[in-house]
Amino acid sequence: MNSRMNPISFLTRTRRAGRIDITDILSWVWLIGGTFVVLVPVLWAGLSSLKPAAEITRFPPTLLPRAAVEQTVPGFDKPLSLWQVTVDGQLREMAMVRRIGLKAQMVDPANPGQPVSVDVKGLTPVQKLTVATENYTDPLTRFNFLTFLKNSVFVTFVATLLTLIVNAMAAFALSKYKFAGDTAVFVIIISTLMIPLAVVMVPAYLVIVGVGLADNLWGVILPTVASPTAVFLLRQYMLTIPDELIEAARVDAASEFCIFWRIILPLTAPALAVLAIFSVLWRWNDFLWPLIVLNSRENFTLQVGLNAFQGEFSVQWHYILAMTFLSLLPVTVVFLFLQKYITTGIAGTGMK
Repeated sequence: MNSRMNPISFLTRTRRAGRIDITDILSWVWLIGGTFVVLVPVLWAGLSSLKPAAEITRFPPTLLPRAAVEQTVPGFDKPLSLWQVTVDGQLREMAMVRRIGLKAQMVDPANPGQPVSVDVKGLTPVQKLTVATENYTDPLTRFNFLTFLKNSVFVTFVATLLTLIVNAMAAFALSKYKFAGDTAVFVIIISTLMIPLAVVMVPAYLVIVGVGLADNLWGVILPTVASPTAVFLLRQYMLTIPDELIEAARVDAASEFCIFWRIILPLTAPALAVLAIFSVLWRWNDFLWPLIVLNSRENFTLQVGLNAFQGEFSVQWHYILAMTFLSLLPVTVVFLFLQKYITTGIAGTGMK
């Protein structure tokens, strides 16, 4: 089997055949450590999203989703939670009636008529593995999560499409046309990267209000379409495309738009794929700008909608974790489909 296709051969290969170098050890430590640092929070969030609300805040925390075991005890209206407690030197399972300070009143489920007062420090909860599916089903059915998801998909898709088209046109003009001040225009565009977002946020909002796009998804999309980073990325890649192809197309009577659409865009596909990934990440994870523009709950994007689970006195962490973990899936799918273009696209932007 080809070593590139064999995971074991790929993971165990070294810089020198049959010899482990210090750079190999450092590479393994860096890659394994980096993978561990990245995946552990995601794994923890995924497992915590399956826990009941009470288990998320329990200390010490547990890795696997568990829930307290409850049992119906005669003489009590509600099921009581079971705890392991040592009574008269014997470890027993008893139900907790109430807790007062550092003491808890416990009863034997088989003989509830004789309560026992024990120290809470000696209590161990009886738990079982469980999956709190309501963490996912409740937001989908009761809290308009599907509406938030639909709005985020619309904003992300439309904004990414417009970003690719608008910035590709600007990059095409700056890379393939020679005019007075073309370098100055490019420098001015790139220099806008140094302007903090907080400086332009208020003027941008006033413009949105002035044109009547406040509390509208288009008010979230349009101000984010033009991006100096996108212009720089695409321009640097288009510089690698030979000018002879454009001249040959002009000799064949191709229009400028036809050259752009049928020659430049297909050849710039790797850079466009990289920009598409960046754009999806920017729009999908954007919170501050949609929070400022949108007021109606039916127009909330996913990130703004998740903020609704955080109240003034309580935070519904079980819903937030579940929906946050679910919101990772669309971005992951986009990345998996376009990841092969990342190295080619980024590497090409530095060539001329």
